[in-house]
Amino acid sequence: MATPPRRPTNPFAAAEAAFKPAKKPAAPVREPSTAPNVRELVSIRIDRAVLDHFQEDGPGWQDRINDALRQWLAAKG
Repeated sequence: MATPPRRPTNPFAAAEAAFKPAKKPAAPVREPSTAPNVRELVSIRIDRAVLDHFQEDGPGWQDRINDALRQWLAAKG
């Protein structure tokens, strides 16, 4: 009885098959929120000077950043 070889007959083909790139799953499609003007929780990095500027007046600094971004969008478009 013949014993099968311990190594594949074509080592290059075996190595290519072993290290073949895995297919990445498709990114989930993000659906827009159904209700208008709904705020979403996000995490962004802001320079310390910018953050200090908006926090100077106390609570509501996130709303002030949002308002500043809205004004920028209105001026841009």
